[in-house]
Amino acid sequence: MLTDSEAALARAVLIHGPISRSALTTRLGLSPASLTRLAKPFLDRGLLVELDDVSDGSVGRPTRPLDVAPSDARYLGIKLTGDTLYAALTDVRAELVATHARPLSGREPAAVVSAIRDCIAGFDADIRGLGVSLGGLVDHGIVEYAPFLSWRHVDLGAMLADATGMQVTIENDLVALAEAERWFGMGRGLPGFSVITIGEGIGYAVVAHGEVVRTREVGAGLGGHIPLSGGNGPLCERGHRGCAQAMLTIGSLTAQVSGALQRPVDYAEFLALAASGDPAARTVASAAGEALGRFIALAANLTMQPATVLAGDGIGLFAVAEPTIRAAIAADRDPLADPIELYVDESGFDAWARGAAAVAIQASVASLTLTR
Repeated sequence: MLTDSEAALARAVLIHGPISRSALTTRLGLSPASLTRLAKPFLDRGLLVELDDVSDGSVGRPTRPLDVAPSDARYLGIKLTGDTLYAALTDVRAELVATHARPLSGREPAAVVSAIRDCIAGFDADIRGLGVSLGGLVDHGIVEYAPFLSWRHVDLGAMLADATGMQVTIENDLVALAEAERWFGMGRGLPGFSVITIGEGIGYAVVAHGEVVRTREVGAGLGGHIPLSGGNGPLCERGHRGCAQAMLTIGSLTAQVSGALQRPVDYAEFLALAASGDPAARTVASAAGEALGRFIALAANLTMQPATVLAGDGIGLFAVAEPTIRAAIAADRDPLADPIELYVDESGFDAWARGAAAVAIQASVASLTLTR
């Protein structure tokens, strides 16, 4: 296993590389000599490489930036819903190489494990780690509760390790997505931010002091029932009027527009209608945009993290309701507070699967060993 200093170096180069030695010494709080000693085993093993000399603007000779060594190693991330498996094959920096989606033939754990094994076989790649994310409560590879799959106390990590022989990481989907945004995505370099996802459900996670806040409650869906409409709006399945679940989920938005137009409307059509100015769709999109803006402001006010990453398969709402969203943020944010920085990840379900790959990459880094 790596020492804390070695792990910090590996993370810094992986996340921020190519990176100059001067930037590394500043980031890690090391002297140049200490950095040289720390980097040598990584260079000797071919895990890191020195690039051509470049000037970093400082006095003295040019530096040779450090970067991760080129590799064909791949990581596979899988996001599970109640009926579909979404897969993302990535490189070591969670850049997408290939994606795949397939329906689940059943929700039984054995059927899901079989589907994942078949998915792995379909990729012609040197897969070094497998990450799986899903909505619910996850504890050290055990799925304590997954409502979309109707699972309780399923040791998915052990089942997949036995079936695949791979290093397997099981994680709550929100935690995995937040980790991907923190290491490789729109939150990279930010000391803290909130993550809000909209889709079939509502997700909420927080990064503070450069770390994802980890608690079993992140999988309980608590953000979905925050009241956002001042006592107005539709009801959620629990009877809450105007909560996040009722105001922002794909099912609620399409049901409202379908009811108004007296015909079935799917989410893609709802967004198209709203963009074209259809009165019913615009009304629903405006109310949803105001609710989302209030959610963003509330998250920033309570966490004191002014940056927010928006993601999820329902994120198309942002494009059709952006002015309303921003106006609602301004209305609920104190003028003396820092402006809220919005980062919109429009990759949909690929973002969820990429999150699963990211936690597999993190596990791989954590399990590195060096010959001393």
